[in-house]
Amino acid sequence: MGVDERLILISGGGPVGLLSAWLLGRKGLKVRLFDVNDSPQADPRAATTHPATLDLLADDGLADDMARVGLVAPIFQFWDRPNHQLVAEFDHAVLKNDTQHPFVVQCEQFKTAKLLLDRVRKLPNVELLYGHEVLDLRQTADAVSVDVRGPNGVVSHSGAYLIGADGGRSVVRKQSDIPFDGFTWPERFIVLTTPADLQALHGVSVRSYFADPDEWCNCFKVSADGPPGLWRTVFPAKPEVPEADLMSDAGVQSRLQHLFPSDKPYEIVHRNLYVTHQRVAATFRKGRVLLAGDSAHVNNPIGGMGLNGGIQDAANLAEKLGRVMLDGEPDDLLDLYSLQRRTVATEFVQEQSIANKKRLEARDADTRKRNLDELRAMAADPARARKFLLGTSMLASQARVAAMTLHESATER
Repeated sequence: MGVDERLILISGGGPVGLLSAWLLGRKGLKVRLFDVNDSPQADPRAATTHPATLDLLADDGLADDMARVGLVAPIFQFWDRPNHQLVAEFDHAVLKNDTQHPFVVQCEQFKTAKLLLDRVRKLPNVELLYGHEVLDLRQTADAVSVDVRGPNGVVSHSGAYLIGADGGRSVVRKQSDIPFDGFTWPERFIVLTTPADLQALHGVSVRSYFADPDEWCNCFKVSADGPPGLWRTVFPAKPEVPEADLMSDAGVQSRLQHLFPSDKPYEIVHRNLYVTHQRVAATFRKGRVLLAGDSAHVNNPIGGMGLNGGIQDAANLAEKLGRVMLDGEPDDLLDLYSLQRRTVATEFVQEQSIANKKRLEARDADTRKRNLDELRAMAADPARARKFLLGTSMLASQARVAAMTLHESATER
């Protein structure tokens, strides 16, 4: 195919790729999206959507629709698991003057993707090609091309820019020779999902974090297909324990019973075990190739910042690409995109998600006491609670982005 100077190519049909396609398509730009899967995936991960992200998704009622199909959660809690004592409770209401959405919405990733897909399909200038795998890419000063394997074999597609939103194993990032530095956590994470009403049975909020030197836990509720909803628990799993033992009925029941003892077995509707990484791409831009979402950064799930960061990437990138392609602004704006979003990934998402994990897993008695006392003190002081929530809600990182200039990006180019 010949080069279309007004066409943007996107690799990846998850929420980040679909949001990029929708935002760019609404501006009148032509978009062609490729996804290796035959259809959007019903991925149960990544449910938490923070206030800063909801503010970006307010157009066309998208944030409202997410709240409708999800679950609004203004409050989250920290617990001391060994003593089963509530340590601190934080209410997003203190952010009422900082955001249009002083709450979190628990909306599963696949629901967000479906809401976006419904909107994208209404745009005649956006082409969705599922069952199409991006294999390779090459670029010149004026265009970028991808080789894509589809039902009719391998076909080359060319456009003005390529957005890699194709996940942590991104072909676009790898074929662009962009380093993905960081590390992999030695322990795995196990996710167990149950319809048991943990709020009614044990008094926990719909977003709760349990600190424990032996086995911390994240516990949160999603609406699923409707009442009574589902509860997801996330635990660390020792690397030396065989997967078969961890995922067995006996292993799963033992873990949940240790968290919340019950006189009957828990019904388990979903179980998953996965490896977790903390990595950030060396740059989010290489010529006409741009990275967004997990292709650019991955982190542990404590605090729910991964997908939020990806959605914020897409909104930032679409706004700048529109200015470059429609308003004739210099493409230095795309260097600023890289600097802004990479700064958020390193200074905020990586640092805070690692700190969240360390806070929950601290083993030293003095350190544990200091951490829990600090949480109590913050929750009891409205000014300190607001500052803490500005960070957890990602509003602080968005403010940092807004303050950055093109001059600062000169150090990255």
